[in-house]
Amino acid sequence: MRKLNVFAVTATIAVAVFGWYRFEFQAQNEQQVATDSITFIGQAVGAAPDFANIENVTTKKQAFFDYLRPGVELENQRVQKERARLERISRNFKANKLTGEDNAYAKRLGKLYDVELTTQGVTEAWLDKMLHRVNVLPEALVMTQAANESAWGTSRFAKQANNYFGQWCYSEGCGMVPLQRNEGAAHEVAKFSSVQESIHRYYMNVNRNKAYFDLREIRYDRKVAGESLIDTQAAVALTNGLLKYSERGEAYVKDLQTMIRHNDKFWTNYTEQSK
Repeated sequence: MRKLNVFAVTATIAVAVFGWYRFEFQAQNEQQVATDSITFIGQAVGAAPDFANIENVTTKKQAFFDYLRPGVELENQRVQKERARLERISRNFKANKLTGEDNAYAKRLGKLYDVELTTQGVTEAWLDKMLHRVNVLPEALVMTQAANESAWGTSRFAKQANNYFGQWCYSEGCGMVPLQRNEGAAHEVAKFSSVQESIHRYYMNVNRNKAYFDLREIRYDRKVAGESLIDTQAAVALTNGLLKYSERGEAYVKDLQTMIRHNDKFWTNYTEQSK
C-alpha cells in the first residue's frame, strides 16, 4: 500500500480511537467510537524518513511537516467533498426537494459520523449535528499534535505501528502493548496499515468523539462568523477544545499553542480565499 498515488481499499478497523499523554492516559468519560468501514480515495503518505538521524532541528521539522502535509491535505479534501454534499442536502431539505440520492448519501454519511438517520430520515436536528461534525481541520493543529504525540516521528509507535496521534484500541492483539501500561489496563496502541490511515482515524476521532465537542463548537462558531478554519489562528483557537486529549489538560493545550506559534514559518500561507 506504500507509495500508491490512487487506490480504493476498504478498511474495517475494530478500534476505539482516543488521545492520551505518554501512552498512559484515558479520560474516564470518553466513549468508544463505533467501528466503521472506510474507503480511502488515495494514499498520500509513503515511507517515513529516518527522523531520528536528522540532527539539524530545523531540517528535522521541515522533513516531518513535509512528510505529513500531503496526507493532511488529502483528508481535508475528503472532508470538503463530504461537507459540500451535506450542505447541498441541507439546501434541498429547506426547499423540500430532497432526492433519493440525497437520502442515500445522508444515510451513509450519518453512519460514518455516528449520527445515524432515524425513521424520520433527514431532519433539522440531524443536519445541525452533522454540520458541526463534517468539516476540515487546520494543518497546523493536525501536524503539531502528530509531532507532540510521536516525538517528531521517532517514537516506536510511529515507526512500528504507523501511529502518530496516540490512538488506542481495546481488543487483544489489535496493536502494541505500551511498556508503561497501568496494571489492570487493557488498551493497546493501535496499529495502522499506513500513516495515511492513522491521519484518517485521527480526523474521525476529533470529528465524532464526544470528548471533542468543544473543538467542534469553536470551529462551527468560526464558520458562522466567516472566519478561516484552516489558518494558524484557527489552529490555536481549536486547541482549546482538546482539553480531554491529555490528562495534562490546560498544560497540554498550552504546549500545543506554543508549538503552533513557534513553528509558524512551516505552515502553509493560506489566503482569505481558503476560508
